[in-house]
Amino acid sequence: MITLNTPVAFNDPLPDEVDVVVIGGGVIGIFSALNIVRSGLSVMVIEKGRIAGEQSSRNWGWIRQHGRDAAELPIMMEASQLWEAFDKEVKGRTGFQRVGVMYLSQTEAAQAQREAWLSIATAHGVDTVALSSAQLKQHIQQDPQARKTWVGATYTASDARAEPWQAVPAVAELAHSEGVLIRENCAVRTLDIEAGQITGVITEAGRIRTSQVVVAGGAWSSLFLRRHGINIPQLSVRASVARTAPLQSITTASFADKKLAVRRRNDGGYSLALTDSHDHFIGPDSFRLLPKWLRTGLQNYHEIRPWINEIAHSPDAWRVQRHWSADEITPFELTRVLDPAPAKGKVKVMQQRFAERFPQIGIPPILDAWAGMIDAMPDIVPIVDRVPDLEGLIIATGMSGHGFGIGPAFGRIVAQIVNKQDSQHDISRFRFSRFSDGSQLEIGPNV
Repeated sequence: MITLNTPVAFNDPLPDEVDVVVIGGGVIGIFSALNIVRSGLSVMVIEKGRIAGEQSSRNWGWIRQHGRDAAELPIMMEASQLWEAFDKEVKGRTGFQRVGVMYLSQTEAAQAQREAWLSIATAHGVDTVALSSAQLKQHIQQDPQARKTWVGATYTASDARAEPWQAVPAVAELAHSEGVLIRENCAVRTLDIEAGQITGVITEAGRIRTSQVVVAGGAWSSLFLRRHGINIPQLSVRASVARTAPLQSITTASFADKKLAVRRRNDGGYSLALTDSHDHFIGPDSFRLLPKWLRTGLQNYHEIRPWINEIAHSPDAWRVQRHWSADEITPFELTRVLDPAPAKGKVKVMQQRFAERFPQIGIPPILDAWAGMIDAMPDIVPIVDRVPDLEGLIIATGMSGHGFGIGPAFGRIVAQIVNKQDSQHDISRFRFSRFSDGSQLEIGPNV
């Protein structure tokens, strides 16, 4: 995991002018910048804290096609191939491995729900199959004495994993070597706008002239955009993850059921997470955006734990500054890296649930735990689009916990948008206007 204590790796001086400024050095920002520079344009990434310092180094590390929203799936299929290609370019430093992803079912009804997605997989040529209980035993080692067992699963053998904390920095180094300018520990304070057109950005270190800006700020995107009169219904959700000591192998595949997610790590341990419990810190935006989120909240009420927001200077803290000028210190400078504490009680639950499923191992020793803030949208798919009313502004945010795996392909799509080229994918589902054009909200799969 990358934190504020991680040394600054990139400190390029601000140029007078570039073709494109990318705000945010996470997986989306870095892959966007790499694809933009490869298209022949000059680009600078401005990161308020550290490259991949927030959710891009704190996620599960899954690179999955399995269970994706139908509109995301073709993009994710491309991303899977791109991850493999980029891993070769950085000489294996992403930790990429095709190990498969399994979704496990503890009841026949749950298995039927899992198998309903197979028609989407088949339509796109993805190798997802249903596994019976007997077939599942060929893939995962479970003790007959386990208190929790599974009646079946769905399995995508071509899915993969990587190590988030090393993957994005490795790609950032590749991008930097090809001409992408990167500045860490530097916040963009405001957009410079003249007559409805972006003419530059004002950072804490000075101004950069540019005609195009990509906002890929993750959990911070909504706060930054709203300062400029642009509203998106994005909220943040805390997700906690724990890392075990090296343990005997259960399976090389990443897997999850309704309550627990498990990923084998390259260090021999496992990353554990709860799949039925995420935290939302209630702040002003929770109330302001309630009409947009009500249906999603009711559909997923059993998985979301509300808390009064006590994270000072977080994007939706009660007292966070929401209006500022270009010569003022901003919330982005007050919180260089959003580093929420993990929910310690949930870490204990992870251990207990793991032991229930694998009594041959028992309670797994935990080496460390962390949390990240997921940038979520009401329909659980992102916004990747130009802003119609502000020439030169592109948004790529709201990845809803699915951004790490799909990052390389959305980075390519962002570069195509920058260059005003058509994408080979249908990206209308990710349009900026869908929350205001009267469209019926279509909630994607929350997996």
